[in-house]
Amino acid sequence: MTLGAFSVSLSVKDINASKVFYENLGFEVFAGDLEKKYLIMKNGNALIGLFQGMFENNISTFNPGWDENANTLDAYTDVRDIQKHLKGKKVKLEREADENTSGPDGNTILIDQHV
Repeated sequence: MTLGAFSVSLSVKDINASKVFYENLGFEVFAGDLEKKYLIMKNGNALIGLFQGMFENNISTFNPGWDENANTLDAYTDVRDIQKHLKGKKVKLEREADENTSGPDGNTILIDQHV
């Protein structure tokens, strides 16, 4: 199973203070929108998402179809196939992707497919 890029999505109290903190660790803004209170930051292959007011707890995030530079992968495991695999292993999902659509849905472990 190919899950794509991995990052940690952090629930932060102050997006501006968090941005400065992670910049001091060598991270640079890669994507996002400070006014909408979310940023994706990168240091080499390490990715973190900073999210103010979007969710309560930190989340492990996978992006099927993308590498760590947001390039589309030639081969990846579709989010609905990942869901079927997890359900077959009796993993309880908080929310499920609609298997009849082409779009993703979120889970506690976020599998966030963009293609």
